[in-house]
Amino acid sequence: EYRKYIERDAALERRFQPITVRESTVEESIEILKGLRERFEEHHRLKITDNALKAAAEMGERYITDRFMPDKAIDLIDEASSRVRMRRAVAPQNLKDAMKELETIQERKDSAIQHQKYELAAQLRDQEQKIRDRITDLEHGWHTQQTSEQLEVTEEDIAQIVAMWTGIPVMRIAQEESARLLEMEGALHKRVIGQDEPIATISSAVRRARTGLKDPRRPIGSFIFLGPTGVGKTELGKALAEFMFGSEEALIKIDMSEFMERHSVARLVGAPPGYVGFEEGGQLTEAVRRKSYSVVLLDEIEKAHPEVFNILLQILEDGRLTDAKGRAVDFRNTIIIMTSNVGAGLLNQEARLGFRFKARSGEEEKEHERQHEDMIKRIMNELKSTFKPEFLNRIDATIVFRALTMPEVHQICDLLMARIKSQLVEQQIELEMTPEAKDYLVDKGFDPTYGARPLRRTIQNMIEDPLAEGMLKGKFFPGSHILVERSGDDGIQLNTEDVPTPELSVAEAES
Repeated sequence: EYRKYIERDAALERRFQPITVRESTVEESIEILKGLRERFEEHHRLKITDNALKAAAEMGERYITDRFMPDKAIDLIDEASSRVRMRRAVAPQNLKDAMKELETIQERKDSAIQHQKYELAAQLRDQEQKIRDRITDLEHGWHTQQTSEQLEVTEEDIAQIVAMWTGIPVMRIAQEESARLLEMEGALHKRVIGQDEPIATISSAVRRARTGLKDPRRPIGSFIFLGPTGVGKTELGKALAEFMFGSEEALIKIDMSEFMERHSVARLVGAPPGYVGFEEGGQLTEAVRRKSYSVVLLDEIEKAHPEVFNILLQILEDGRLTDAKGRAVDFRNTIIIMTSNVGAGLLNQEARLGFRFKARSGEEEKEHERQHEDMIKRIMNELKSTFKPEFLNRIDATIVFRALTMPEVHQICDLLMARIKSQLVEQQIELEMTPEAKDYLVDKGFDPTYGARPLRRTIQNMIEDPLAEGMLKGKFFPGSHILVERSGDDGIQLNTEDVPTPELSVAEAES
């Protein structure tokens, strides 16, 4: 504003003496808050602890990046104090119940008078008076409690406001979350079969971040996922988003093949002023600005233009990126996952040769592990020739996903079938599958070159489509027990064993 309205007018500017006021530090902001504390305590009629003042300054600096100190810390204290006071202003549940009971009695009394049932009306009037007396006692007790008990703003109250403003769960790690983080590998393995090393590496990074041991200037973790298609790279990203943030919606997926041209790179941070799309913001920066606590999945990173890596260097080193509008977007609460097909040819060759499918003796197992380690070294060399050293140096870990084994493919088949079973349970239909049918689905649907994705399509074609058709024709209905069996001619056959249920009426059957 100074440059726009004053500096451009030399005659106006020389009549003023510019004084630059820098942003206060965290320590200075705490001292400012201590000076304001008494006024806030008088206004909100409560006590503000020293820990709350310290938390407002530190959390404001750490998590609220688009405002300045001490303004944001003062607003945190003000809103937290208002929230604590408003919690006390809400009537207790027993008083609400008494009020509702009084309304019901009054309605019944009015109805009795209208119908000239005066004896009943007199009884209801006596009940009404008793309830009014009870309400008076409850209100007196509530007001006494309000005046006698000292309200207090604590560090947890500040954390709740920060979480509400930013969507970042900054509350102190509770005992339940500690246990959950320790069991993170098991939770991820429920969705991602096999792949012990990637899951262990990511779990360690998350635990470091949640306990405050990571570098506060960098993202929670940055990883390159290498491996053949269909082995769980994208699924692990989705599982991680759901585990940490409660929903797969916290996954920001960007296909880097869309940024192969130099001119398309600007779409990540937003078009420059004067160009089409300036108001829309950047595809990456806008998504992270709105979901600052998320998993960012950059798919097929090797296809991106070299200019993209200059942007990624800034994110990986400083944990922030400035968009076209000059706003600093915070990446410090994100997990950056980049998938790449570098070395996929070598991994596919391993899978096609069937190294991981054959039963091996101890010596054969050692030989296979040695060959696998040699192959990883070749992949890493290929990776170094594809990406610049300054980019690879900023990556926390490069993780190679192994090809799937036959037992793992059977577990994936069980996962896919469990999803179908849970959907059928809602319609009161049971589904069961014989081992022979499962072996046939795995043999038919799994291809070492393409991973587990063809298995999903096979189950869709051979199980879901006949199920949908049978339900529409009335062959399968609530109470049905469906058995998926191996059939010599059709491959898979769905047979029904009706469970005794009450007779349906004609109208229900037709519906």
